[in-house]
Amino acid sequence: MTYELTTRAFLPRPIGEVFAFFGDAENLEAITPPGLRFEILTPRPIRLCAGAKLDYRIRLHGLPIRWRTEIETWEPPVRFVDRQLAGPYRLWRHEHSFEEVDGGTLATDRVLYALLPVPGVHRFLVAPDLRRIFTYRLERIRARFGGEVVGTEAVRIRRLPAAEAGRAATLGSPAA
Repeated sequence: MTYELTTRAFLPRPIGEVFAFFGDAENLEAITPPGLRFEILTPRPIRLCAGAKLDYRIRLHGLPIRWRTEIETWEPPVRFVDRQLAGPYRLWRHEHSFEEVDGGTLATDRVLYALLPVPGVHRFLVAPDLRRIFTYRLERIRARFGGEVVGTEAVRIRRLPAAEAGRAATLGSPAA
């Protein structure tokens, strides 16, 4: 099963400032819930660009998890995409996009992810965890920049139909 997680926030700051914050790996800890004990393992300084790899560790439900991602796409100041090379998901592709709008920047996260097909794991464990993590992320981003969530749901998670999931994975970015 493949899922898509989406968040959108209006931030009353210039697109260059918003992209600079998200494009600095050192800021990941500031927008990750403290209970995950997020730790970057990649030696500093970290320069993000297409092909850059990041190693980090989190603790989820008390279990240490190592994660490695690669910056697949780097297009300042409008978007970048990271994808999991090693970690807990069968597929994890996270697109961060930024659009200049009147009075600020629209920041959108789209995560395409897939799990091993274990009954109940997504519904009772993964979806609630991701909703909590991305809600915290939105709160921290809004505390830093101001602004507001766009849409009726702060964090939207939906299961993708097989054909759409296949197209999204092939194109290298999540389906809208």
